[in-house]
Amino acid sequence: MKIAVGIPELVLADVTANTENIKNLIVSAYNQKADVLLLPELAVTGATCDDLFFNNLLINAVKNSLEELKEFTKGISTTVIVGLPLNIKEKLYNCAAILQNGEIIKIISKTHLSPEQSRYFNCCDCFDNTPFKIGDTSVSVVIGNAFLSPCYQPQKADIILNLASVNQIAGTTDKCQKALKRITAKFGCTYVLASSGLGESTMDTVYAGLSFIAQGTEILKSGELYCKETLIVEDVNLNDNKTTDFVDEEPTNLVERNPFLPTAVNTEEYLEEILNIQSYALARRLEHTRSKKAVIGISGGLDSTLALLVSARAMKILNRPATDILSITMPCFGTTSRTRSNSEILCSALGTEFKEINIKKAVLQHFEDIGQNDKNFDVTYENSQARERTQVLMDIANKENGMVIGTGDLSELALGWATYNGDHMSMYGVNAGIPKTLIRHLVAYEAENSDTVLKNVLLDILDTPVSPELLPADSKGEIAQKTEDLVGPYELHDFFIYHMVGLHESPKEIFESAISIFPDYPREIIKKWLLIFTRRFFIQQFKRSCLPDGPCVFDISFSPRGAFKMPTDASFNLWLKEIEKL
Repeated sequence: MKIAVGIPELVLADVTANTENIKNLIVSAYNQKADVLLLPELAVTGATCDDLFFNNLLINAVKNSLEELKEFTKGISTTVIVGLPLNIKEKLYNCAAILQNGEIIKIISKTHLSPEQSRYFNCCDCFDNTPFKIGDTSVSVVIGNAFLSPCYQPQKADIILNLASVNQIAGTTDKCQKALKRITAKFGCTYVLASSGLGESTMDTVYAGLSFIAQGTEILKSGELYCKETLIVEDVNLNDNKTTDFVDEEPTNLVERNPFLPTAVNTEEYLEEILNIQSYALARRLEHTRSKKAVIGISGGLDSTLALLVSARAMKILNRPATDILSITMPCFGTTSRTRSNSEILCSALGTEFKEINIKKAVLQHFEDIGQNDKNFDVTYENSQARERTQVLMDIANKENGMVIGTGDLSELALGWATYNGDHMSMYGVNAGIPKTLIRHLVAYEAENSDTVLKNVLLDILDTPVSPELLPADSKGEIAQKTEDLVGPYELHDFFIYHMVGLHESPKEIFESAISIFPDYPREIIKKWLLIFTRRFFIQQFKRSCLPDGPCVFDISFSPRGAFKMPTDASFNLWLKEIEKL
């Protein structure tokens, strides 16, 4: 059987455009004599329409699209499986329509809905989801991401066609391939996957357009990721459907010192995957908003450096020049010559537009306006600078018809180490899913793959102490305000994030793991920073409740739009009492 998997170019919520793109793939598959064409879940609308699914205009357009696609397949021998939302008897279902030569031969619905999709779609047994025949071949069509579960039990069929919407995070591609190999080995079938593509929303997630044809512990064919449109076609010998042994190298349960860092053999692939998630997400957002400039504040520190490197990659994806990045350095009371120099060298090496705006006068004027003593180095002294910088960036973005790229990272969000409505805010936060320990590895990776000038400045930035530079430099003109002296080592905090948010462990469990894995830290030091982390984590939730959009990179994310929900006024007494007993 000749099987095709198509990931059509998607214009989110534009049913007319999507229908035309699906037609183009149908023709391409038919011209290549494909017997079957599988398209992704909710391909007609996009899977990330959210509350737009409630809108009758969208759903009525889908009804017309289905009729149009049905008529279009007249005279076409290829069986087409397309995902779409359907309103049936005033209830909305996540469906797959199976079209064959101008007929709808079957409609199935998704039976296992995620909590998010349960908001929009209904689940019932009124659809006939049993396998059907194409010629002498039994075919089962399923919708969703359940195949990723080790307990997944597909219906018995020669071919299983899976419409899915798998968002891309670190390790997704490898995880999907292993899952498909496990299924084909255990159940002796051919498994075909089509997952949502690049046009989906990048509000919190990125979709890369996964497409696989698997059989007998092998991936027979896979599509290229991050393409606007993909079509793969493969001749599959169904006589090769056999049950066999598949040894899945399950990850060990060993506690890792740096749980967010790559432990795989191919570290470069892991880091590239993360950089792709960030850069394709930003490229999609820049394209959607028609932003003429990516506006970014450059401090000479790690976070803004990674955000700039990602912005440069995004411009390459869009075939736009690096000069479409407007890099702005805004020196003030704490800026050192080292970070100021590194900022300019970095931007020159990347070829971005570079601008300096000294904010001292503006901040001093603000101090005078609010009655702040410029010798009082309190939180107002510090935050006034951060907010002035953000105002400058936002206003210049407005002037340039651009977008402010956020630089804050996952670790800072956990600790609330950001100025509310200052560096806490942006128009798209590319680092929101990246912990500080990983940022070092990503910047070091880019350094190793860069020319001499760029490599040298990146290495010096890596060697610079992490600092917001909001307090005056010391007598030698060097950084006086070092973040890790104030809030603690980031390798500890990233460990705490992983175990508290990712594994939902108690302070006692986290502490016991930490003392075994960090023998170089005294018990009392670990306890001290765990106490500070926990207190800050609870108190600073209000900052995480109103974050700008940004791509999720791991299962752990602080997006308030579903990834992480926590009341801003929750008490931390239980947690602190347990820590005090340690």
